[in-house]
Amino acid sequence: MSAWAHDWLTPDWPAPARVRACVTTRSGGVSLAPYDSLNLGEHVDDDQVAVSKNRQRLISQLGCQPAWLSQVHGIAVVEADPVRVAEADASWTGAPSVACTVMTADCLPVLFCDRDGSRVAAAHAGWRGLAGGVLEATLDALACAPEHVLAWLGPAIGPQSFEVGAEVREAFLAAHANAAGAFEPSANAGRYLADIYLLARIRLAARGVTAVYGGGCDTYSDPRFFSYRRAARTGRFASLIWLAD
Repeated sequence: MSAWAHDWLTPDWPAPARVRACVTTRSGGVSLAPYDSLNLGEHVDDDQVAVSKNRQRLISQLGCQPAWLSQVHGIAVVEADPVRVAEADASWTGAPSVACTVMTADCLPVLFCDRDGSRVAAAHAGWRGLAGGVLEATLDALACAPEHVLAWLGPAIGPQSFEVGAEVREAFLAAHANAAGAFEPSANAGRYLADIYLLARIRLAARGVTAVYGGGCDTYSDPRFFSYRRAARTGRFASLIWLAD
């Protein structure tokens, strides 16, 4: 069970006791519609004073310092820095109380830790970043043997809601032929329904990471979460992971 004041999520995975993680929802903030209420994104045309208040509420509730990123759907990974906002789509840290943080609204957030509880990481994996190798780059930065890695797949758009073009399917099949199983033809000719959770599991398994948890949400149909496909003018929720002192 979580200790959060709102309906925020705590990952259900066998992480070491020192590893803490949280996924926020739309609840608990001050932003007005259509960003209601806990929008944490500064880049979505929400009132900046409201976003700042939302971020302060997050820090007060969690007791850690988020390391925000300027996400660009790439594969760059940086060491988490709560002072400097880096242009990257993943971060890692071994420092206590510094939270690797990614923001999403349909894209897949992936949280990582090692079994020793000495390093954590977070990655933002939209389909472009996922196909480009952001999870693999994050594993490289985590710098531990794959059998020592635990991964948790956070809330993302579900396979019944994620319609994509043939070019997306081809981008994944070019790297892993078994990715074909993550695509089903949709009712629209030439388009597919994609399972981003399965695609992530395939990429992680190819790198030897088999301790993978989470998945199963659909941000598009679940009103607890912001969803860009449901409403292009919307906010962002955050997935954070950090080490306790």
